[in-house]
Amino acid sequence: MYGRPANAGLLSSHGRWAYKSPIDGVLGNRNAKWLVLASAALVCGLAAAPALGVAPRVQVMDGFAAPGTPTELNKVTVIKQGDPQATNVLVLIPGTSAGGAYFIPLANSIVRASPDWQVWSVERRENLLEDHSVLDQALDRTATAQQVFDYYLGWLQNPLILDHFQPVSDSSVPFARDWGMEVAVEDVRRVVKAAGRHGRTVVLGGHSLGGSITTAYATWDFRGRAAVKDLSGLVYIDGGSLGGAPPSADEAQASVDDLDHDSPWLDLVGLGLPWAAGVFNALGSSAAVLYPHDRSLAEQFLLLPPSLRPPVRVTNRGQYGYAVDTETGPRNLALVQVHIGRLASSGDPRDWENGELGSVDRMARVFSGIVGMDGTSWYHPRRLTIDARAVNNGIDNPAQDVYGLDAVHGRKVDVPIYAFQASLGFSSGENRVIRAARQLAKQAGVRRRKVTLVSKPDTYAHVDPIAAIPSKNAFLRHLVRFLDRRVTPAGS
Repeated sequence: MYGRPANAGLLSSHGRWAYKSPIDGVLGNRNAKWLVLASAALVCGLAAAPALGVAPRVQVMDGFAAPGTPTELNKVTVIKQGDPQATNVLVLIPGTSAGGAYFIPLANSIVRASPDWQVWSVERRENLLEDHSVLDQALDRTATAQQVFDYYLGWLQNPLILDHFQPVSDSSVPFARDWGMEVAVEDVRRVVKAAGRHGRTVVLGGHSLGGSITTAYATWDFRGRAAVKDLSGLVYIDGGSLGGAPPSADEAQASVDDLDHDSPWLDLVGLGLPWAAGVFNALGSSAAVLYPHDRSLAEQFLLLPPSLRPPVRVTNRGQYGYAVDTETGPRNLALVQVHIGRLASSGDPRDWENGELGSVDRMARVFSGIVGMDGTSWYHPRRLTIDARAVNNGIDNPAQDVYGLDAVHGRKVDVPIYAFQASLGFSSGENRVIRAARQLAKQAGVRRRKVTLVSKPDTYAHVDPIAAIPSKNAFLRHLVRFLDRRVTPAGS
C-alpha cells in the first residue's frame, strides 16, 4: 500500500501528501544503479530557495474525479504569481517529467514586464506522490547538505543508511495507469475556469509536452462546446501537437495493453527505476542554491558516471553547471540543457563562470522550486505521453476513440497563437513546433496577423526559453509583445 512517511506527514502549507512505499526489489543490480546515474544524476534540483521576486501563492484545487483514484489524489495544485487583482491570467502547463515550479523565475519576469497579467503554473497530480520531507528541512536549515544527500542518494551506495527515501511501488498506484490526457485536460479545466472568474482573460500555454496538452485542452469537446471558447490565446514553448500521423487504432490498443502489464510511470533511463530522473533532479540545483561554494558531494559520489564527472574538483555550482550546460552535459540530458557558461579556469574546488543566455544560479532556481515541490516530476504517467500521440492538432482519428480522447475541435481554434521553436522541437531539418502552430492556425482560419512564430533552434536549447535571463530572453520579449498586442485583455 502507498502511505504517508512518518517523518514527512501532510505538508500543511500546500496540503500535499508525500508517499513512501516498498522498493519492490528494483535496486539489486549495482550496474543498474550506475547506469541510472549516467543518465539522470545532477540534472537539476531539490526544493531549494524560492526564486527572486514576490513569493508565489499556492492553491490546491479539487481536480477531476478519476475513476479508481483516491480522493486525496484527485487534486491539482496551482502556483500563482503577480497582482491578484490583475484581470488577465496566463496559465502554464509543464512538460514531461517537469513540475509547475520550474516556471517560477520566468513567471516573475513576465509579471514584472506585464503587471496587468498574473501567471498560474499547473502542478499536476502525480507530484503529490513525492517525498519532500528532508528537502524542506534543508530549506529550514535543519538538515545539512550531507543529510539531504544521504536521504535521497547516499543510501544507494551505503547500506548503513536506513532512514532514506522510499520510492512509490507500482502495485500501490494501479490507478495511475489511467492518468492520461483526459485526466490532465479535466484538471486543467478546473484551473482555467478558476482563472476566468470575474471576467478575467485567460491565455493557455505549455512547454514541451505541455504544448500537446495545451492543444488537447483547446480542442477538447465539453458537451458539444470547444474548450477554446474559454481562452483568448495559446502559447507554445518548444512543444505542440503536429497533426497528420497519429497511431492507428491497432497501435493505440497495443500501447494500452502493454501499459496494463507494465509500470504506470515513464522510465526515462529504461532500467525499471522510473523515479530516478526526478529524484536525482532533486539534488544538483538545490546544492547550487543552498551550498553554492561547497565542494560537490555528488562529484565525490562513487557511482557518479564519467560523463557527469568534471575533470577537476568542483563546487556545487560547478558540478551543476557542468551537468546541464550544452557544451559539457551529456547528450542524453538534452531535455534539460541550457547555455549558461563554463567551468572557471582556476580554483580548487573549481567554480562556474556564468555566460551566454543564462546563469547557473537562475537555472538552479528554475528547478529547485519552493517548499513542498521542485521543478521536476518524479513520477510521470506513461499514459499521458501515450495519449499525446493521438491529439493530432485537434483532428479526430481512430486512436482517440481507443484512448478515450475528445480533442476534436481543431478547426475552431480561432484565437491568437504564439509558438517559440528551440532545439528539441527541431527534428530532421524541420521546425516541427513552428509547423504544428502554423498548421493549427491554418485549419482554424486564424489570421496571419494573430500568429507569432519565432524559430531559434540553433541558439536556444530546450530549457533556455524558461531559464534565460530576462535581458537576453527572446522568448520572453516576444511573449510580452504577444500578450500586449495580440491578446485582447479583459475589459477592452
